[in-house]
Amino acid sequence: MEIDKDKKEATLTIRLIRSFVHTNWKPFVIHKIDLNLVTTEDLFKIIYASLPHAKLPPPFLSYKGFDTLKVETHRFGHKTNDPLINCHDDEKLLLKPGMNLSSQGVDHETEISFFNMKDYIAYKESKGSTLE
Repeated sequence: MEIDKDKKEATLTIRLIRSFVHTNWKPFVIHKIDLNLVTTEDLFKIIYASLPHAKLPPPFLSYKGFDTLKVETHRFGHKTNDPLINCHDDEKLLLKPGMNLSSQGVDHETEISFFNMKDYIAYKESKGSTLE
């Protein structure tokens, strides 16, 4: 059996943030993601394909407003003081279209927030933060 050294599989935790106002979020896990092959757009498709199999309440399954992915934390990394989402380093942590996950710093056991950007901007403004 030949081992593919270029294959970099990971397990990712996706934090579905349904509402910033009501602090309504649920995590679910996706296994066997090849970080070198999967792009940001591919991850959107994988998440939406995985939702029906996740044990989530109906509001999360039917919500179609998710449009942005952001790295929340890395394995053994420090966490933010905000229990909902890290509001800092948007330029560095927001996943960009057309790039594979590995090149954007996503690694095994990375936690990624999936949310609506318009709601996120309103949340940051209500906290007194500004986009960086």
